[in-house]
Amino acid sequence: MRTATRTLRAEWIKLRSLRSTWYTVACLFVVGLGITGLSMSAKEQEYRTATATEQQAWDPTNLSLTTYIVAQLIIGVLGILVVTSEYATGSMLATLGATPRRHRLLAAKMVLATAVAVVAGQALMFGSFFLGQAMLAAQDVPNASLGDPGVFSAVVGGGVYLSAIALLAAGLGTIMRATAGALTTLVGIVFLVPALGSILPSWLQGLLYFWPTQGAASVLTTVPDPAFAHPWLNLGGMCLGVAAVVAVAFAVFRRRDV
Repeated sequence: MRTATRTLRAEWIKLRSLRSTWYTVACLFVVGLGITGLSMSAKEQEYRTATATEQQAWDPTNLSLTTYIVAQLIIGVLGILVVTSEYATGSMLATLGATPRRHRLLAAKMVLATAVAVVAGQALMFGSFFLGQAMLAAQDVPNASLGDPGVFSAVVGGGVYLSAIALLAAGLGTIMRATAGALTTLVGIVFLVPALGSILPSWLQGLLYFWPTQGAASVLTTVPDPAFAHPWLNLGGMCLGVAAVVAVAFAVFRRRDV
């Protein structure tokens, strides 16, 4: 237990000493909150011109949390860099010499990636929610508070979603050992596959119910969607997929030379 704690502490020191870590976290909040501010600035006109059906489906919570679409890529970069930064600098060999038990080293990296993502992701989701609702209130259109039904779970669910994306990214970084390759794969997973969903075979389309930006992202909503009646189950399915990628990452990291 003491050795594992030392490994975790050593990895934390390395992670916080990288300027890229803090640049990425800063970018997450600047871009994330900036997107929220821009997207919520003209909602009054959108609501006034909406049909009765559209007004009934108005979900102020989800509107303020849509920044997750871009935030997941930024937090994904953070998860990737937890692993690939050492491959880029060539210091992974020295790290493995100091920590020969590879499963312990990778576990420490995965724990750190998830922990940082939990804190940053939740902070961004709550910040985006409060900023978005304040802007909606200023425009005198329907807005939400944390005490409203389903709101708190949607905001927290957004942070959980981003944390899962960061862990997925760390797994991809471990498998590919390159930031560009892992990020390209992540983009394909969260954007390309859902976009091609309509042309997938029918027996594969069911996977989209547990796919990032599809069923899993329905946890960020408060207005029920008949297509995703159990959003937390969908998010749980996505987490199982992430766990599978992490398991492959551990197997690959243990067997190859570096």
